[in-house]
Amino acid sequence: MRTVAILPIKGFGEAKQRLAEEVTAGTRRALAEAMFSDVLVALRRAGSVDDVLVVSADHDAQQIAGGYGAMVLDDEENGHNTAARHGIRTAVKSGADRILLVAGDCPMVDPGQLDDLVFRSVPGRSALIVPDRHRTGTNALLLTPPTSLAPAFGPGSCQRHRTNAEADGTVPEIVEVSSLALDVDTPEDLDTLRTALAQTHGGAAHTRGMLSQLMRSRA
Repeated sequence: MRTVAILPIKGFGEAKQRLAEEVTAGTRRALAEAMFSDVLVALRRAGSVDDVLVVSADHDAQQIAGGYGAMVLDDEENGHNTAARHGIRTAVKSGADRILLVAGDCPMVDPGQLDDLVFRSVPGRSALIVPDRHRTGTNALLLTPPTSLAPAFGPGSCQRHRTNAEADGTVPEIVEVSSLALDVDTPEDLDTLRTALAQTHGGAAHTRGMLSQLMRSRA
């Protein structure tokens, strides 16, 4: 089965506004770019992913995506769910049998765990829902076929995706993926990421480098 990973990415200049009290606009942009790059690296290393499609209006995001061999789809910045649906339609036209929607701010994502997730998919209409560490949001969706569930990201999306899937006759399953659990939106998330990176080796090279540079500049 052909699997296409889709990353809807909003403009880096507007990214991570909830970090504004802790880091400058330039640092937030650099952090968003670094995390996005790390997710792209993981997706390219995952043997189960045939193609990567980035949906974004941000020119820099498009340039980075192209540099990693991803397909690029221009976006009109009408919201994450609109961009996700746009990506799904394009993936379906390209012959995708299933799609993997992934958050672009989960820099610790592990290629092996992505493979385990994709190979876990079951026959028929299914939606594998990967929650964030709070088990309220959704950091990834594996949809077979790609149109089996309309993306509904946002606060409370984990349960919303499950409820919507059941209502549409799609089999939902909540799947814990440890390397996808940590996304970064708040200062608390950023502190948790720093701690997690300090306790591990390898992976998230761009984010590690960016945060190390930030710490040196503050010293």
